[in-house]
Amino acid sequence: MTRLGHVVIVGGGTAGWMVAASLARMLGVGTTRISLVESDEIATIGVGEATIPPIVAFNRMLGIDETEFVNATQATAKLGIEFVDWHHVGHRYFHPFDRYGADIDGLPFTHFWLRARGLGLTAPIDAFSVGTLAARAGKCAIPTGQQPNAPPYAYHFDAGLYARFLRAYAEGKGIERVEGRVVSVGQAEDGSITTLRLSDGRATDGDFFIDCSGFRALLIEGALGAPFDDWSRWLPVNRAAAAPSRRMPDIRPMTRSTAREAGWQWRIPLQHRTGNGYVFCDAFLDEGRAIADLASDLGDLCSDEPRLLRFTTGCRPRQWMGNCVAIGLAAGFLEPLESTSIHLVQAAISKLLAFFPTGTGDQVLADRFNREMGDLFVCVRDLLVAHYVLTERDDSAFWRHCRALPVPDTLAEKFASFSARGEVIPAHQDLFRDSSWFAVLGGQGLEPAGYHPIADAIASADLRKRVTVVHRSIAQKVSSLR
Repeated sequence: MTRLGHVVIVGGGTAGWMVAASLARMLGVGTTRISLVESDEIATIGVGEATIPPIVAFNRMLGIDETEFVNATQATAKLGIEFVDWHHVGHRYFHPFDRYGADIDGLPFTHFWLRARGLGLTAPIDAFSVGTLAARAGKCAIPTGQQPNAPPYAYHFDAGLYARFLRAYAEGKGIERVEGRVVSVGQAEDGSITTLRLSDGRATDGDFFIDCSGFRALLIEGALGAPFDDWSRWLPVNRAAAAPSRRMPDIRPMTRSTAREAGWQWRIPLQHRTGNGYVFCDAFLDEGRAIADLASDLGDLCSDEPRLLRFTTGCRPRQWMGNCVAIGLAAGFLEPLESTSIHLVQAAISKLLAFFPTGTGDQVLADRFNREMGDLFVCVRDLLVAHYVLTERDDSAFWRHCRALPVPDTLAEKFASFSARGEVIPAHQDLFRDSSWFAVLGGQGLEPAGYHPIADAIASADLRKRVTVVHRSIAQKVSSLR
């Protein structure tokens, strides 16, 4: 069987070293040589510090000890995201990682909750989520799999420390790190990449290349000319001012997103500091003022000068071209409102491993990869857009603009389904399941007119009893947590 002789990763940072660690673990370096080219001269973005639960499985796949990881990356646990002032000023809701209640007869509990509410139930949907109640009570703040009733969790961690941790892991398994800045790319007559030339005159040849060069997209765009689909018409924010602040005295296992005048501000609690950022649209707020607003909000707690990031939301419809695949920011960017940036890297790695090329007949694999990653980006995009278009805020030009944003057809279909009977039926590649859509669409004020008809199969008295049992069970689980 044909095997690739040399795989070259361009760029380090979180994406590059996640790729390197995964290839080292799953492929080994015995039959395929794996190199990572990066330059200390080029700073990484490194502000994505919040994740979603699949990252736990990723670390386990690598065989990483969780306690070692937590200590090395200053990690805390995350049970979901709290959204403040998004629907209207003074309103807040929680998007948990766990499902609401317990499915009844194979149907999501939310349908029974909707019916029970019509029968007089006053308990809010949050009362049926262990993750929501535990996060608000400050329980499960440090990651651990030792609590039997613990809900699904993810991590907050220092992205720079995580990249360093994975680098040590990958190099320990034989990955070759090449220090150098790529200045030109050699290509064959058919356009395939053959060689990377470095600033010191050295050259690195390869059979397959993975572009983790960030927004520069050195290979996928610079050499191969892959187009980029701009999604600014749906997601207008295009700037982020980021700054760390001192450690929070009371760490709660949640990311907080607070809507502001021209965007939103994140707060991410780590063991040693707190991550903060103001994501905004420069058409509605001057960059200098955004930086000043963030610094003013943090006040004396701010531990470093805010830095500015510029971006365009969107993705490449062809993230795999020829003998090159783009992963991370080189493939596309979606604002970190739902903490999906690192997951999109993880998903691309998983698909690359599943469709790993041999150098023969790879176009079918590339087409499948591109189709599935494109669908995944659209799924995330739609949930992000929902936060903006469902707002009732009209207190600034930005929010009035958001209320008038066009709704993608794929999202309009989800709105119609949810409005009719309180459900969004996920497609195959959807990252977010029905409970996530229920949390966000309901939290943003979209009210279902009905529910699934199977929920009517239970007699009213029996339904009240079963909902009461679930309610008590949730409360007991939360009380048992530390």
